[in-house]
Amino acid sequence: MKMRANVFKGPDKIGLEDRPVPKAGPGEAVVKITLTTICGTDVHIMRGEYPVRKGQIIGHEPIGLIYELGEGVTGYKKGERVAINAITPCGQCEYCLSANWAQCGGFLGGWKMGNTIDGCQADYVKIPNAMANLTKIPDELSDEDVLFTTDIFSTGLSGAESAHIQVGDIVAVFGQGPIGLSAAAGAKLKGAALIITVDSVPSRIKMSQKMGADVVLNFKKVDPVKEIMKITNGRGVDVAIEAIGLQESFENCVKCTRVGGTISSLGVYPAHLGNIGVPLQDFGFGIADKKIVSTLCPGGKERMRRLISLVKNERVNLRQLITHRFSLDEIQEAYRIFSNQLDGVVKVAITP
Repeated sequence: MKMRANVFKGPDKIGLEDRPVPKAGPGEAVVKITLTTICGTDVHIMRGEYPVRKGQIIGHEPIGLIYELGEGVTGYKKGERVAINAITPCGQCEYCLSANWAQCGGFLGGWKMGNTIDGCQADYVKIPNAMANLTKIPDELSDEDVLFTTDIFSTGLSGAESAHIQVGDIVAVFGQGPIGLSAAAGAKLKGAALIITVDSVPSRIKMSQKMGADVVLNFKKVDPVKEIMKITNGRGVDVAIEAIGLQESFENCVKCTRVGGTISSLGVYPAHLGNIGVPLQDFGFGIADKKIVSTLCPGGKERMRRLISLVKNERVNLRQLITHRFSLDEIQEAYRIFSNQLDGVVKVAITP
């Protein structure tokens, strides 16, 4: 039996191919995809900025129906609707047992789908360590309601969590793409008193206000660092979240963070940038007690249960991020629109 799958064929070359439907081995599950999306990391992969092998099926944000269960997988049944996080930890290794789920098995090891194993921009996907990673979806929620719990909301929220935002903090988020929007929502959930976001795309500025921003700065019209320092009376923010993956925005985060504050790095920095530098004077020459933390989103079914509970209890509205819908047959057009930020796109939904 064959399925369609979106395959990386080299820099700026992707396309659908027929592939065999995967088989579930021991501890695994095969899920029939009902909804997925395109991540900014997929764009990096497409452009050759993040290395994966040629022939890799890409995509890592799946919603679907259980199609096949491997030996030893209990507590689930065929046909159940499930969400799967982009990070699929085993739950048993040193890293998982130390609560570093994203690093399962070692460096970046938790991110498998579309990276080291075939991903979910396809009709079917095989999920490793299924009992740790299949999350049942409540009947009252739609696929679109929970689609972004699979990665961008988990990632954005983790940027706020890793920075240990305190009630009453002032937070700046540089970049209001899907991850940055989710970081703004995460800062609000964590109790930030004032959330300042930075972007220039009109559709993202508008959405930023819906997701929790109190002040949105258009960096094409104002110097965001100067404006942030003015807003904070020269003190700086308690937390600055970098959600783009650029040297300039990383430096701006360092510059606008108060002494003793935290820079939370969420952006994926493309390999062609080389090394990311820290502006030493703004970093206090290393003695200003400024902290830099980086985060790869936590995964696993307990993380997903908590995120879905936030959606179910209306603490966050993620469905509003969907601006465009495509079929899997239209995947190349979806990439064109999303990767070039055309037509007011925020996030796309892909239906096989």
